[in-house]
Amino acid sequence: MKFVTRERAKVDRIACPWLIRRFIDANAEFYFVPANDVLAVAQREGAVPFDVEGVELGHDGPHCSFDAVMKKYGVDDPALLELAKIVRGADTADTELTPQSAGLLAIATGFHALSPRVFADDHALMEAEFPMYDALYEHCRSSVAS
Repeated sequence: MKFVTRERAKVDRIACPWLIRRFIDANAEFYFVPANDVLAVAQREGAVPFDVEGVELGHDGPHCSFDAVMKKYGVDDPALLELAKIVRGADTADTELTPQSAGLLAIATGFHALSPRVFADDHALMEAEFPMYDALYEHCRSSVAS
């Protein structure tokens, strides 16, 4: 599978690739391009656009792209449902949705700020942040198991 989104990723544009690679398609390819090029690249590459206005895998009311990916691909793991709340709070104006949302936003903002100096591109940023999402997922697994 191929997916395309806007470059200079932060919360949803890192969380969605994590979700896709870990639970939908471990070999998924991601393109990070200028916002104005997303739909053209999607068509040219046969890629699914995400986290851009007007696409299926975008924001819908209070829900973010992470929620849309879960819904489209039938992901219903209780721990991922909890993680979706954390991501939603971090990626929308509802930063108080969960106690972890503001922390995720702060960390994602820090990674985003480092990216031009420390990470060569959004792929390097994505790989650097994936362990954080692995850890949040494990936290959520423990929470729903209790």
